[in-house]
Amino acid sequence: MNDAVRPVLSGFSMRRPLSEIPQDRALDWVASVHAASEATMKGLGDDERQSFESRTRRAIARCGCGPGRIRSRGYSVPDVGRSNLDDSSIYDVRTLPHGQGSEARTHFYAERVTEYFESEYADVETPPSDIIHVTCTGYASPSGAQRLIATKRWGDRTRVTHAYHMGCYASLPATRLAAGALLSRPKSDGAGERRPVDIVHTELCSLHLDPTDHSLEQLLVHSLFGDGFIRYSLRDDDGRPGLRLVAEREYVIPDSAELMTWIASDAGMKMTLARDVPDRIAAYLIPFVESLAADGDRTLDDLRANAVFAVHPGGPRIVDRVRDVLGLGEPSVELSRGVLLDYGNMSSATLPHVWMRVLADEGTPAGTPVVSLAFGPGLTVCGALFEKVG
Repeated sequence: MNDAVRPVLSGFSMRRPLSEIPQDRALDWVASVHAASEATMKGLGDDERQSFESRTRRAIARCGCGPGRIRSRGYSVPDVGRSNLDDSSIYDVRTLPHGQGSEARTHFYAERVTEYFESEYADVETPPSDIIHVTCTGYASPSGAQRLIATKRWGDRTRVTHAYHMGCYASLPATRLAAGALLSRPKSDGAGERRPVDIVHTELCSLHLDPTDHSLEQLLVHSLFGDGFIRYSLRDDDGRPGLRLVAEREYVIPDSAELMTWIASDAGMKMTLARDVPDRIAAYLIPFVESLAADGDRTLDDLRANAVFAVHPGGPRIVDRVRDVLGLGEPSVELSRGVLLDYGNMSSATLPHVWMRVLADEGTPAGTPVVSLAFGPGLTVCGALFEKVG
């Protein structure tokens, strides 16, 4: 990136979903809703249903991410964690084995996201130059961002861009889009700087469970993901605290398209995730980070010695593999692991939570390089090199 133009990420604002559910209770609920769905489909009696639920719990214990790796997750769907399934709205599996269909889930998504935008911007008087809305877990037009702009009467001052369906790595392309949007605006109003570009993530992963699919792959997926909402800004560098963007890079691994997918289905969206995804990513990781380091006039050895690594914690194995392949110490990735422990995988909203912790961490002084890495369908390896400032 041009040395004269290095914008800064700052102004992080996180809002937690409706409920925070301990991981053990969330996993028990997953097992119970799968068993109730099976009972509805096959007319199982209570003893048969309980036996199926016990087997599902054992399967989750074998393949899923337990409380030692994820302490709790946030959920916007009020059904999650309830012991009385009769009160369910989306996952009313005693009537509909799959739960409600995609239309009902989309309406729920649109309502929650509109409410979030209204709350998040309730006290904001100066409109951002742009809002980039990032999600892969729900789509409705007009979006929550557009409804906000209309309500606030910002339509002649704020542009809306939708950065949808990229998955867990989307915060990095969103930052790239934000940099382009920021630099396209002239400096005006005599202020000597541009109005910032806001990036807003709204991920409701809890909408996308199909309780009729009892495969180990799906049980693993539903042990990992939680909901996340976060807003932050990209602005001109004015000396205030933030993460200065130094370089960014992206690479799609050849012959890997089927290893991770995310498609719309009749019962929400469905993810497929091959077991060898961490290994396939690992094979390309060193040359990728070497190239990213060179873009920022650094070396991999320099980053090993001095940088914090903000890694998207897609799961414990991803963090482990990045640490081991790059030859890092555990302290280099502890902030990433802490976000996974506290919230689970929140798809595209996860990495910004790590960035927020880097900024708040007193043990990470100004001037520290911050290597950001995230992965998603494609398989896509995405990265950025920042510097903590202020």
